Amino acid sequence: MSGGDIAGLIAAGVFALLVLLLAVPILKLGKVFDEVRTSIRSISDGATPLMDEVTATVSTTNQQLKKVDGIASNVSDASANLSALSSLVAATVGSPLIKVAAFSYGVRTALANRKKPAAGRRSR
Repeated sequence: MSGGDIAGLIAAGVFALLVLLLAVPILKLGKVFDEVRTSIRSISDGATPLMDEVTATVSTTNQQLKKVDGIASNVSDASANLSALSSLVAATVGSPLIKVAAFSYGVRTALANRKKPAAGRRSR
């Protein structure tokens, strides 16, 4: 064996050692990828039922909101009817009531002035 052959064997040995040293991190990285794949699969399996539940909840909520919308519409109609009724009562009863109040005030004032002697007035 010549010196070149020995150097070639040493280089081949060093290269084999380098390949072995690099194989360990690559194997560990493969295990990490396996764990990541398992985690993603479990998350995916758990997310599907959750999305189904959310869809059902949103559907039920939309049905309830339609009912609440109907109730709000009915309350709006009732308040409009009450407003019209109060305007009608104010127009029908309010004007005559104001006239009666004014008349009674005038009568009270006249009766109060009649009972008091007129001070400072001269009679002719």
